[in-house]
Amino acid sequence: MTYLLGIDGGGTGCRAAVTDRNGLVLGIGKSGSANIMTDMDAARLNILDATRAAFTTAGIDHAAIASTDAVLGLAGALISGNSKKLQATLPFRQSLVFSDGVIALQGALGDNDGTVVIIGTGSFFLTRDGNEIRFAGGWGFKVGDLGGGARIGRDLLEETLLAYDHFHPSSPLTDSVMARFENNPHRIVEFAHSARPGDFGGLAPMVFEYAAKNDPIALAMLQKSVMQIEEGLDAIMPSAQERLSLIGGLGALFEARLSPRYRAKLHKPLNDALTGAVQLAVKNFASAGKEAVHG
Repeated sequence: MTYLLGIDGGGTGCRAAVTDRNGLVLGIGKSGSANIMTDMDAARLNILDATRAAFTTAGIDHAAIASTDAVLGLAGALISGNSKKLQATLPFRQSLVFSDGVIALQGALGDNDGTVVIIGTGSFFLTRDGNEIRFAGGWGFKVGDLGGGARIGRDLLEETLLAYDHFHPSSPLTDSVMARFENNPHRIVEFAHSARPGDFGGLAPMVFEYAAKNDPIALAMLQKSVMQIEEGLDAIMPSAQERLSLIGGLGALFEARLSPRYRAKLHKPLNDALTGAVQLAVKNFASAGKEAVHG
């Protein structure tokens, strides 16, 4: 018997699901980061570790990996031909490498048309209209990722320092951030100098926490983020579409803050990104003898 494999690889971890030819999940495995833009060699090793773990869980001999057809959704796949470079090194019989956004879109929407906004440490917009999928955003928080957690966390530190210097009013939120850094602004600067996107993103939940307490700075920051998210939706989502899903670690937290016109279009995601990878594997490889169309 030959198997299918779906892989969901991001900056924080990689998951693999081995299935039969109908998409029935037989085993799932997990491993470390699989962002192929950040470190392709480490990503490849973690993809293989997650694959072997999935086969072990399913009780399938690892020798079957060589005859398995795989769909991989990976962070960094859209950049500089990364997907083709990785594809050439994979041990599977056939493979397709997509961005992690594509499998998230498939998981959230199934086969429906609609738009998905992935809001976590960064942000990424995708819309499907018939056979066309369009992408926007996802450029990293230094030059993009509007509404994402890293951007919110960075802005929070800026507002805290502006309050410390009495350029802006303070609030319980900025007071809490100062206390977190021992009331020493130099510690904030030191943190920001070496912080990675995830470190900034780790501060974002504070903004939502204090917004629930009607903190004025938190409310203003989230209003700015919502405006940015809706600017993206205005640009990418066809006006006739009626299906919108916000996913990612912060997605659900923004749902109630959208304007009524977008809130009316919200649908909970049907499935997760790993399920989306499995669905795409079935679509591309389930028929006997079907050849993958690489793209």
